[in-house]
Amino acid sequence: MPRPLDEVVRRQRERLSRARRESRRSIGKDLALTGVIGWTIVVTTLLGVYAGRWIDRRLGTGIAWTLGLLFVGITLGCVLAWQRLNRP
Repeated sequence: MPRPLDEVVRRQRERLSRARRESRRSIGKDLALTGVIGWTIVVTTLLGVYAGRWIDRRLGTGIAWTLGLLFVGITLGCVLAWQRLNRP
């Protein structure tokens, strides 16, 4: 025999409430995650710029390598940050 609608709704509400309580992170963990993501993007970008400047000085190519490796650094940083965010 099917359960009354009130009982079904009550159980679903309890299940949702329990899931929310268990999945909450502290504000400290959220701030730490924000910092890690920011530093990931900044460090890879700066490494790309420094490597590009070094190559440009050695080859005398203006800013071609700097711009290319800047783009690579930003892209790599964003990919790594995205992977970090989607980690369980």
